[in-house]
Amino acid sequence: MKYKMLIVDDELANLRLLERLFRADYEVITTSSGAAALELLGLYDVAVIISDQRMPGMTGIEFLKRAAELRHQTVRMILTGFTDASDLVDAINSGVIYKYITKPWTNSDLKQTVQRAIEHYELTKKQHGLMLDNERLEARLKNTVRGFVNVACEMAAQREPDAVEHSRRTSGYASLVGQHYGLKEEMIRQLILAALLHEAVHVNIPSVEYLKSGTFTAEQHRAIKVSYENGLRLVTSVPDLEYAATIIKYQHEHFDGTGLFDGLDGEKIPFCSRILAVANAYDEITSGMHPQLLCTDEEAGDWLRSRAGTVFDPAIVEDFLKLELGEGRTVRQATSETDAPTDRETMEIEEAEMEAEFC
Repeated sequence: MKYKMLIVDDELANLRLLERLFRADYEVITTSSGAAALELLGLYDVAVIISDQRMPGMTGIEFLKRAAELRHQTVRMILTGFTDASDLVDAINSGVIYKYITKPWTNSDLKQTVQRAIEHYELTKKQHGLMLDNERLEARLKNTVRGFVNVACEMAAQREPDAVEHSRRTSGYASLVGQHYGLKEEMIRQLILAALLHEAVHVNIPSVEYLKSGTFTAEQHRAIKVSYENGLRLVTSVPDLEYAATIIKYQHEHFDGTGLFDGLDGEKIPFCSRILAVANAYDEITSGMHPQLLCTDEEAGDWLRSRAGTVFDPAIVEDFLKLELGEGRTVRQATSETDAPTDRETMEIEEAEMEAEFC
């Protein structure tokens, strides 16, 4: 199958000359005006356009700019008998024109230029195809993550009815802290995902209260760790959730190294895990999720400060409480004023809108 070539020139002699030059190797379409050429582009997928610059009604550059909008993969070249440096340079730099050809041209040079243009066309097509493939993969990945989050939240809700709302609020608090520290958008997205999923990894642990109290035997500790790691593997198995799983993994580490599983301390604990630990604890003691621990906002601040430097990162605690008390609003008020979803059936994880949905 021959590549299609569109030649646009208001001089009939040039049209005929160029058609004869290329018709053996290409399917040549000719027309004498930019307006007519635009209509033809609506009908044909053209690989290469050669257009004269000086034409009545519409210059070559004007035509090629509009052609680029219609067929952005088409390689566009212009014939000119004069040098209008500024227009040509601007058109080339903006990607409107691939090459410009001065009149009179040499047939062999022009044919070689067109051959290179065809190679460029094929490369652009392949790149566009790869981009579409990537977009399709990303869309499938989003759907996979979204579906997993919904299923995992349902699993957590079977064990603890308030788990979904707790995780949603925790994600809002964590997101606010992440924004305060200027974390990149992708890091905040992973932090939000970790907050939404942090209860789901507990589903196989015999009693989550063990995690809160720390009162268990060595044998119970081993069983809890195995169950917890199994829950983490479930999260890690989903593409795009590997770092969220890392955040969740270390949420139970203590700043002084006396945490539950790995004994990490201080800055050895991932920063987002330290944020999640504070946000999670704050919601647990202020939401009524555990009535025996229920605190007012002021009491919760004292509770967090009393554990700063031992359980929690003291800097994050103080910054969290500043966010809580700043500008006359608590963290709870700040998160309740956003558009975070309240119905777990409609909880959607959109990459580009993650912050808006869960902050």
